[in-house]
Amino acid sequence: MTGHQGLPGLTELAPETVEFTGARGGEYPLSWGQQMIWSSTRWLDDGDPYFNLPWALPISAPGGGAGDLAAVLRAVRRLVERHETLRTAYVETPEGIVQRVNRAGRLTVGVYEAAAKPMSAARALAADLAATGFDYAAESPIRCAVVLVRGRPRALALALSHLALDGWSLNLLAAEWPRLLAGDDLPEPVRQPLDQAAFEREGGGAARGAQALRHWRAGLAAAPRSMFDFPTREPEEPRFVRYGMESLAMAVAAETLAARCSVTTSSVLTVASAALLAALTGHRKAALQLIVSNRHDPRIRDMAGPAALDGLFVIDLAAGTFSDAVRRGHRQAMATYRNGNYDPSAVRAVRDEAAGRRGAELDLDVFFNDIRPDGRWPNLPPADPDDPGTLSTLAGRTRTFFVGAYPKVKARAFFATGAATATCEFFVLVDTAYLPRETAERMLLGLEALLVRAATEEVPLDRVAEVCGVAPVRRPAGWTLIGDDWVCPPEGDGRPTGAPPLEMTRKVT
Repeated sequence: MTGHQGLPGLTELAPETVEFTGARGGEYPLSWGQQMIWSSTRWLDDGDPYFNLPWALPISAPGGGAGDLAAVLRAVRRLVERHETLRTAYVETPEGIVQRVNRAGRLTVGVYEAAAKPMSAARALAADLAATGFDYAAESPIRCAVVLVRGRPRALALALSHLALDGWSLNLLAAEWPRLLAGDDLPEPVRQPLDQAAFEREGGGAARGAQALRHWRAGLAAAPRSMFDFPTREPEEPRFVRYGMESLAMAVAAETLAARCSVTTSSVLTVASAALLAALTGHRKAALQLIVSNRHDPRIRDMAGPAALDGLFVIDLAAGTFSDAVRRGHRQAMATYRNGNYDPSAVRAVRDEAAGRRGAELDLDVFFNDIRPDGRWPNLPPADPDDPGTLSTLAGRTRTFFVGAYPKVKARAFFATGAATATCEFFVLVDTAYLPRETAERMLLGLEALLVRAATEEVPLDRVAEVCGVAPVRRPAGWTLIGDDWVCPPEGDGRPTGAPPLEMTRKVT
């Protein structure tokens, strides 16, 4: 056999077929988490792979050796059988989109021989498998292949649909995988997406959703109509750019501030992102959408399937110090996370109502996502934050890097943590129709500077731009701040003139 096209060092062998039979099948409308992802996929052309998730898992038998191929295929079969989301199709019907769980079916598993480095080969193979969009109605939302070294299975390559799994689910599958390989008898998941959808429509989830709508109404009344209410510039090509940073100084400073203010490091990072953006765009309030995992309910902690939704976070930054804002912001963030489970169509209606009252559509496309499972960096090296030289020394080791550029992302700005456990890995994406690409890197270093300064002294909120080293956006003559919104002549509606159409999408993990 010849090597896989574009993947040197891999030799394609005869594929295997896994036949599966789950405990049940069925059909039901989408859960709220599924609705959120489905609505985002509608921004894309059919077959676009943007919402595919490449994933690679190691294969090892008890004692550290490699298991045989038959054992690996049994583990794949058990994984698909126990998680209904991995055998679910998404079908448009006259009554609307439904999730259709197939009780039985078959999955083709590719088999490849690698010369060396099986995990590297599996990651490359997973990316290749994920390069083609899923047919949501006709195809299982999982593709997989086994990587062998000298005939022994060493890694599993997966391509998964985001309609089937979110980031929490990926970690869940990764934790189950070695136990499935070992043949352990795992307890069945308490809840599947079919059950979750019924709970939201007919069970206790409906009351929780109503409470979340009240939170959204209050937040929309207080939020600026847009954080980006200023004229656009000629966007770069591709239009959206993302930069990353690894900063021990930011991690140590965030932990210091969290302990001092009796809050979480997630709240510190959220408020820092909001304060920087408000200072940069000339606002006294900031509105962000926080990605809410919705896994606080123990009944869905072991549910594989999308559950994340966007929660509305609004914070007043008009007066006081950054530490004051962190304390206020923590309370607001906790309220946001508590009220992050709702019917997306109902929130869209609430947003439309708010837009009608305020005379313009509300642009809330600024996001913050803390992907750390427990909101901590468990492997930070020891550091003494009380030593004045510690933070400056650590800041000297900070690394920033370009991640990528994208033609379509439904965000004006997107702040996110990374998965690193021994440093603060942080990312910023910006829309270059509003902010030039060099501003993204400057924002990262500005966040570090803000937290380092705030860890050693009180920082007034009116000095955030200065401390961050960013220049606030300059609006043309005649623009006026009325309440929380900048208004431009002659329209007087606060909407940026000449703004390009919003043809984007975003990935929720």
